[in-house]
Amino acid sequence: MIHPIPPGTRDILPDEMRELRRLHRAMIEVFETRDYGEVATPSIEYDEVLARGDGRTAASAYRFFDERGDLLALRSDMTVPIARLVASRYADAEWPLRLCYLANAFRAVRPQRGQMREFAQAGVELIGAPAPAGTVETLDAAGLDRAVIGLGDADLYRQLLTELEVEGEARDAILERLATHDLVGLEVELSQAGLAAEQVDTCVALSQLRGGREVLDQARAIGGAAVERATARLGETFGALEERGVAERVRVDLGLLRDLGYYSGAILEVYDPAIGHVLGGGGRYDGLLKRFGIDLPAAGFALYLERVHVAQMEESRREEPS
Repeated sequence: MIHPIPPGTRDILPDEMRELRRLHRAMIEVFETRDYGEVATPSIEYDEVLARGDGRTAASAYRFFDERGDLLALRSDMTVPIARLVASRYADAEWPLRLCYLANAFRAVRPQRGQMREFAQAGVELIGAPAPAGTVETLDAAGLDRAVIGLGDADLYRQLLTELEVEGEARDAILERLATHDLVGLEVELSQAGLAAEQVDTCVALSQLRGGREVLDQARAIGGAAVERATARLGETFGALEERGVAERVRVDLGLLRDLGYYSGAILEVYDPAIGHVLGGGGRYDGLLKRFGIDLPAAGFALYLERVHVAQMEESRREEPS
């Protein structure tokens, strides 16, 4: 007799579980060699805490009442719980503070789109320092030699839409299209927001600019204060990556927008051509901790462990002699 499980969840059998455990250990070892200390937080948080951190993803959380009538929710990512943890337990710490984790998160999504309701993440959070760290080292530890990092700016389109006087639901709809990489829908939403054809063309053109440092010059040629600020920020980040000798694995992507609302400035997506999926992402969230009473710059990233595992297997299969 077959007893079904909810869509967007899965069982893991022994052989795969052994491989996943090896991947878990490799990632945590790399984090720890970079002085990141592993932490854990409850899977259940007060709904108010998650909403304070990011109202957008809190809307997709699984909610329920406890025996006292308090509204609880399953965490939908780890960054907000860690922001709560830092504000509560590390307010007097010496900065920067480096924390890492390996944990499951939960989101009320549409499984027919291939999204998971429960998924495992491994990630790092760097609190009190102006730049993220550990991305390339973690990818190397996972064995993803061909992984590429997409580099974008979370504030580019928010500030550009403000310049164009697009607010409210129209603004949210445009940002959602960007986050899902729906360029056809993006053009429709821009037109429905009342923008002139030239303005629509400008926004669409920006969203399709991808490549190396030359992309920043192409964007500046389009013009605008929002574009100038974003390209200046991205130029500094790209320069730092060049100094580390890893810029060849980075692609500037001005159409990149993460689906979490707390990001500010540089954002990252990690992907691998072996499977054609985003393996993880992150970025700066300099205003998030202020919502919990401690005003510090911060950045972090997380990898989806199941996708990393699939990419590993695909790379191993391609390396086998035919």
